[in-house]
Amino acid sequence: MLPRCRVLGGKELGLLGVGEAHGACSLLHAAGIGYGASLPLTLNTKVALRDNPPKNEPDDPDNLLESVLKSWEDAGHKSPDAEKLYWAVKSEIPPRQGLKSSSSVAIAALRALCAATDTNLENSELVDMATNAHFNAGITITGSKDDNWAVCEGGWKIVDPNLPASESVLFKGEGPSPEEWDVLIVLREERDSLPSAEDFTYHQQAFSKALEALQNQNPIMAMTWNGRAMCGVLNDNTNRRLTNDAMVNGGRGSGISGSGNSIVVFSPAASKPTLERIAKWYESKGFDLIITKPLLAEEKSEDEDS
Repeated sequence: MLPRCRVLGGKELGLLGVGEAHGACSLLHAAGIGYGASLPLTLNTKVALRDNPPKNEPDDPDNLLESVLKSWEDAGHKSPDAEKLYWAVKSEIPPRQGLKSSSSVAIAALRALCAATDTNLENSELVDMATNAHFNAGITITGSKDDNWAVCEGGWKIVDPNLPASESVLFKGEGPSPEEWDVLIVLREERDSLPSAEDFTYHQQAFSKALEALQNQNPIMAMTWNGRAMCGVLNDNTNRRLTNDAMVNGGRGSGISGSGNSIVVFSPAASKPTLERIAKWYESKGFDLIITKPLLAEEKSEDEDS
């Protein structure tokens, strides 16, 4: 949580810079067939950079924020003028659920560094630094370049993670309209570990179906095919049953996000009874839920004004 701070001359005492980003869900896992895509969601993350300790230390078991600072310095950018730096994080994104919380924190932290040092960077530069930070922290299989793009901007992108971010976007789309779709997220136990690259080997056909759906501008179908593939990768029959439950109850698409363990469900906004039925079904099984919206490409989120 961001601490309450004293204000001096219109500026919070100890505050050097603030950055924001948002969450996302997977449309195509980059470890499947070498291309990745994620869909932005209106779940917000705010990261503050300070020169004095916050009331609450951020929960950062992988030392991602330290890796972000190292990535910033390795890229040749100046450090803020302070004897010691501290971070404060406030996020609506549950960690280790496949909802891109790490990407959102990394991008927001880099934007806080930009604000603290009066540095103007392109989003592609932020994406590359965030990818390096993910590798340094050991929390990614592919570098999460597609996820880093997704938490930067609205809309979805098919990304080649092996290329520099400025060249990595191969195809993009606006995304499902927030006026037409609700997004229900089923939260499950936090994942213990990431699958290995070998776990993806036997599921390339389903991942290819997800890529084909994206090329046809159908991200909801892509999410569903990607989710089916991830059920196989994770080798968990519970995943299959829980994602199918959404479709049985009227969802138009459902799938495991990231490397697990949350399930993302798309429901028509015009049919609130459908959303309520799906929500009640999962609640009856003891799951906590989040209801949110997709973020379109043309919509400018607050973090893009930072």
